[in-house]
Amino acid sequence: MLIGDRRFLPLDRSSLGVPVESEINAARRRLLQMHFDSGVGHIGGNLSCLDAVFVAFHDHLREQDHFVLSKGHSAGALYITLWTMGILSDDDLRGFHQDGSLLAGHPPAKGIPRIEFATGSLGHGMSLGAGLALASRLLDDDHRTVCLTSDGEWQEGSTWEGLIFATHHRLANLTVMVDNNGLQGFGTTTDVASMSSLPDLLRGFDVDLITCDGHDRQSISEALAAPSDTVKVIVLQTTKGRGVSFMENRMEWHYRPLTEELFGIAIDEMEG
Repeated sequence: MLIGDRRFLPLDRSSLGVPVESEINAARRRLLQMHFDSGVGHIGGNLSCLDAVFVAFHDHLREQDHFVLSKGHSAGALYITLWTMGILSDDDLRGFHQDGSLLAGHPPAKGIPRIEFATGSLGHGMSLGAGLALASRLLDDDHRTVCLTSDGEWQEGSTWEGLIFATHHRLANLTVMVDNNGLQGFGTTTDVASMSSLPDLLRGFDVDLITCDGHDRQSISEALAAPSDTVKVIVLQTTKGRGVSFMENRMEWHYRPLTEELFGIAIDEMEG
């Protein structure tokens, strides 16, 4: 098995809607390939949010809408999703994290369609999303904004300040998704800075709160489509390292790159 030579063909984009399991599984495999080829970590958090990013773009966002990846260390999930849409090519993905590539470890400020902000310093995405949503209202257009945050960055004051601003203005065109996988860079979110039940805290801000399985595409799609007259917050119950047995719920896969042996095991699990 020539692991390093494996390549995965672009997905069939002949129809939109809720992606079928074979499509998202192919996207997971391509994400693993990209990270293995580049020798880059942050795989666990990419796998926990890939389903949500995939569904947001394929089933909810229109060309004029906005997406803010606040958890910028999961840029791989965004790049792979743009690849499934034909916006990025295999050649683009092979440049991931390499010198001179636009596909940096965190989203760049310009140069890639559908990416509007450089993100990676956690805690800024909520404010960026709220600003975009308010601008759309002031311009009297119908643009939607979706912002994906990590659960760990809700330990930052700037995120709550952005939520206060958004709920004060009742920005019904803003949807905030929380990748609630329970792990962050130095341990569990409970051990690092316990905030009791995050959904309960969010509910106190007069948002439309939805909690759903962050790996069930139908549930994510229905949550995104649900009507709202104020800010909608979707708490996605996810698993870090989703789909790879030795990565699931393991904090070290916030950082570790794949060896050739582990890459082979991971791909075999997904293909099985």
